[in-house]
Amino acid sequence: MRKILVLTAFIWALGAGKSYAQDPSFSQFFSSPLNINPALTANINADWRMVSNLRDQWIGPASPYMTGSISYDRKVMQNKMSGVEEGNVMGVGGMLMFDRAMGGIAKSIYGSLDISYRIKLIDAGNKHKLGIGFGGIYGHRTVDFSRLDWEEQFTGYGFNTNLPTGEAALANMKGYISLSAGLTYSISNETSNLDFGVAAFHVNKPKQTFLEDDKQVLAIRKVGHANYETFLDERTVLNINGIYQFQDQAKYFSVGGAVGYYLEDENESLITAGVWYWSKNAIVPYVGLAYKDMQFGVSYDLTVSKLNQATRKPNTFEVSVILRGTKPATGIIPCPWK
Repeated sequence: MRKILVLTAFIWALGAGKSYAQDPSFSQFFSSPLNINPALTANINADWRMVSNLRDQWIGPASPYMTGSISYDRKVMQNKMSGVEEGNVMGVGGMLMFDRAMGGIAKSIYGSLDISYRIKLIDAGNKHKLGIGFGGIYGHRTVDFSRLDWEEQFTGYGFNTNLPTGEAALANMKGYISLSAGLTYSISNETSNLDFGVAAFHVNKPKQTFLEDDKQVLAIRKVGHANYETFLDERTVLNINGIYQFQDQAKYFSVGGAVGYYLEDENESLITAGVWYWSKNAIVPYVGLAYKDMQFGVSYDLTVSKLNQATRKPNTFEVSVILRGTKPATGIIPCPWK
């Protein structure tokens, strides 16, 4: 059993081929904008936004996989830059993320800083805006080898963890710095909004390995996404979005939508329900509640992959919390990207 755990740790930490890892992903990708595209920084209906996500995957006695993040982004220097046309927006933001597996034996931490700029192209009837964003990411991955048993520690009657593992050279993995970039295009009017964009993460292909092998790098993660929302009537909002991303041999798409209903004429309280399909992995029902500048979302992965045939059925939940502030939000509120 311990050897299986060791092997799992190395597969998770080292991977295969030229890419030794893939970035964490959320079922509620639409609630983690800075993890999707740095150009989405400050693409919001308020002055600032704070987002927190928690994903507990395959919940059981060990809760083998857990991912969490918190991000903050805001508009800066609004209408204060000399020579800049009104309506152009600069944004800054940052995100912290953790990822843990095997009950915390394998861990990763990530931190990013992002900057974006949105330019108004057309302001007649439908408003058109082009956004560009750049980011820098610091990441570090560790495996706690002291919590694993090794062949060198086997005495014939069991494992003596006080003996050397013989694998001390693997205990140190250096942190890495990577770069990201992205573009977005937005078309909006009084009742609807369309966003689509592309992004690339780890464009400098940083080295990510326990071993001294320059060929082992973190592969570029390429992302394409789109989001559409519109008022069906004065109280009902339709939101449809999707994402496609690939990183080395790992690729997936997710597409779905939700309907939101305002509970009163002031449009302060909104309930939302929807469903997304994560390719060959899960069907993801979602429910949300928004009140003024606060928004909460909960989703559950209904596994459709072969993992669903396991004796212990996988259970995966996600929770998202979004706060917006400074001034009253304008435009269409429900979309987390806004």
